[in-house]
Amino acid sequence: MMDRRQVDVAIIGAGTAGLTAYNAARKHTDKLVLIEGGSYGTTCARVGCMPSKLLIAAAEQAHNAAQSGLFGIEIKHLVIDGRSVLRRVRNERDIFVASVLKSMTDIPDAHKLRGTARFLAPGVLAVDDEIEITAARIVIATGSSPHIPNRFQGLGNRLLTTDSLFELADLPKRIAVFGGGAVGLELGQALSRLGVDVSLFGHGGAVAGIADPQIREYARKCFNQAFFFDADTNVTAISADADQVSVSFSHPVKGAVTESFDYLLLATGRSPNLASLKLQNSGLKLNEKGVPLTDPSTLQCDNQPVFLVGDANQQRPVLHEAAHEGRIAGDNAGRYPALINAERYVPFSVVFTSPQIARIGTLPCQLPAAERENYVEASSCFEDQGRSKVIAKNQGILKVYARRDSGVFTAAEMFGPAAEHIGHLLAWAAQQQMTVSAMLAMPFYHPVIEEGVRTALKDLQNHLDKAGAVVNPCLECGPGT
Repeated sequence: MMDRRQVDVAIIGAGTAGLTAYNAARKHTDKLVLIEGGSYGTTCARVGCMPSKLLIAAAEQAHNAAQSGLFGIEIKHLVIDGRSVLRRVRNERDIFVASVLKSMTDIPDAHKLRGTARFLAPGVLAVDDEIEITAARIVIATGSSPHIPNRFQGLGNRLLTTDSLFELADLPKRIAVFGGGAVGLELGQALSRLGVDVSLFGHGGAVAGIADPQIREYARKCFNQAFFFDADTNVTAISADADQVSVSFSHPVKGAVTESFDYLLLATGRSPNLASLKLQNSGLKLNEKGVPLTDPSTLQCDNQPVFLVGDANQQRPVLHEAAHEGRIAGDNAGRYPALINAERYVPFSVVFTSPQIARIGTLPCQLPAAERENYVEASSCFEDQGRSKVIAKNQGILKVYARRDSGVFTAAEMFGPAAEHIGHLLAWAAQQQMTVSAMLAMPFYHPVIEEGVRTALKDLQNHLDKAGAVVNPCLECGPGT
């Protein structure tokens, strides 16, 4: 016989989205529970953003040392200690996790419940086989896990995901990375810069989600200068024994080949953690993938007192969106049925490769063909951009877009230096619906990489005005321009 409990709000999952939902809902009621079936500590801190960026930071240091000869500085006998690299990754990762765990101590014990939740009926949850919870409102924030397709299932301990990569005692000599998305390229490039022989196998021509064909091809060529990257590989066989993984594929130059690797790192995407919830008992309408239909402005599912947030809904699987969704859903769950349609952030993503990748807003190429003529496009190249040349990071393209009728800046895509910072400036401009002329009225210091943004914006303004000479980027490097 299970114990029974009634609450106003039940939140399933104590990751980024769940914790922010809890804090928002608690402003409305103290009769709530936060349920976690796994380890406390967010995906970002444990296996995602932070350990991957720690590995990338080590890779950047190694790359800068190896490239120091460009500046007349020679570093002899560069040694990369893989054990020390991974030890620092884990040590610093654990500090980030510890800070999350510390925040859990601020939550009253009466509000925390450990165990796996599942629906028994609409509004009724079972946690393991011990407690039955009747909840007036429910927030689902169960996160996601690495997706492992069937063809990779039999690789045993030769298969790595982001859940296991950072636990290696030492860096491997050779690794096959599957997945040409953000995670695959970030980790593949980092491992390559740390002395690992990397082969990266993509699918469908994707390059970290870059939408613009010109930028995508430019990026593909840049990555291939450092390691093998086939964005659309025909893989015919994968097998493993106790010591290695064998991959048979069609090499673009060599033809049919079979190569051996120490490990295979799978970075082909993540799946929402929904299976254990028994959503068939929830009364919610599900799509063909078994995910509840969700209103993006309220995060409500199917007009029911249920809300789906974070990686679990697969709408915008990045941390700042997970936190924002948690606040929206937690507030709406707390105030239900008086829901608020929240303003969503402008879409914004960053990939921490080198050069970096940023995308802001919805690009015209992602819109129906009939709508694309309403937008104007311009671009700038960073190969001759002053500051980028000074620091020897002069690769990349920026494309910017504005509404033809209003001149309002709407979107951008960039592969280039400092894209994480430039992306923020452009995301803020898009969020505020600034016009291109208003953006150009802002100060641009000299010499900075942002002058390349001004080049693109001036070109965009010229297109909007349908007059004026083509911008000469050489004139963008001097003060007072």
